[in-house]
Amino acid sequence: MSSPTGPAPGSPNFDAAPPSPGGAPGLPVRMPRARQSGRHRRPEPLAAPEGAPALVLAVPGTPSPAARSLAEEVSSIARSELPGLDARIGYVDGGDDEFPSLEAVLAQAAAERRARESADGPEDPGPVAVVVPLLAGPDSALLRRIRQAMMNSGSGAELTDVLGPHPLLAEALHVRLSEAGLARADRARLFTVATAADGIILATVGGEEAVQAAGITGMLLSARLAVPVLAAALDEEGAISRTAEQLRESGSQQLALAPYLIGPEIADGLVGAAAAEAGCAAAESLGAYGAVGRLVLSNYAASVGITLPTQTPGVPVR
Repeated sequence: MSSPTGPAPGSPNFDAAPPSPGGAPGLPVRMPRARQSGRHRRPEPLAAPEGAPALVLAVPGTPSPAARSLAEEVSSIARSELPGLDARIGYVDGGDDEFPSLEAVLAQAAAERRARESADGPEDPGPVAVVVPLLAGPDSALLRRIRQAMMNSGSGAELTDVLGPHPLLAEALHVRLSEAGLARADRARLFTVATAADGIILATVGGEEAVQAAGITGMLLSARLAVPVLAAALDEEGAISRTAEQLRESGSQQLALAPYLIGPEIADGLVGAAAAEAGCAAAESLGAYGAVGRLVLSNYAASVGITLPTQTPGVPVR
């Protein structure tokens, strides 16, 4: 019969203690358990591999302290999800020490790799950096400028897709609307908002391609809010007011404008002017919402072959 204080001899956790000075056998000693395997095994802490390419966030728009603060917060979110990540910021319209250009940041990353290889020998093959555009949707003119900066840097960096369309961006839009009192925060709890919109204009920039991509996220947002959502281009004259009229003709009376934008890519005051044109209130841009940082990291990880934990969009609760 096994001892009540330890496992039976022959069991995986049994080991005999050394004989006592008097020659008597020692008591059984409980040894550390073997590492757990299978689906209930605790996951290893995730970290960036040694020598992994830098993540370079390509920030559009006119450089400003607000744009830098936003970009730094997005980069911080990415670093918190992947410790050891070398995350840098390059401005598409930058060009000085305060706001370094994307080209200069990539050239610096390439120079640092050459210096390491000169000192320690060749590193593993792979790109010097992975460039992630800080854009919710496609903007062909801006993306051409990003690619040109990459070519001019001579870095051999890789470019990822933009961040959307994605369910996490629909979640972020929902949160921004609820923060502005323009949408219910939680349908499951039947929380009502007197000013909740019954029609949403999803405002984007980048032409027809951007509008189509925003429409995909708009369908996801519509499913969350159970109200119609139509995408329109901020940079197309009259598009916002035409979309507002279309929603009103279909029965919506209380509209809201939801910017499908991170923020730096548009001029100050453009969203407010568009909302006034449509005769409705507007939510804030997506900004440094957590989903934006996670999507930046997700695009980087997919490019370099790092598997991240699955992110499941949730229902925001306030």
